[in-house]
Amino acid sequence: MRKRLAPVTAEPTAADLAAIEAEWPLIAAELDVLDAEITLIYAEDHGGPTALDWRRLRRAEARVTRAAADLTTRTDPHRAA
Repeated sequence: MRKRLAPVTAEPTAADLAAIEAEWPLIAAELDVLDAEITLIYAEDHGGPTALDWRRLRRAEARVTRAAADLTTRTDPHRAA
């Protein structure tokens, strides 16, 4: 016997939306890393990744680090400089 899932009817609260908005730079940076990694995988089948592909990955990873640090600073007042 299969259980049916109840439909989700609750909308996100203003606090939920604010949290997503605050985290969006980090989410976007992580998506850039994923995109760069996909490019590297694709390049393996087409002659190998270029120096530019590797640079793109390193830069995307650096953006994640900066965005995570910025998010931590904005959400934890004790860590502010």
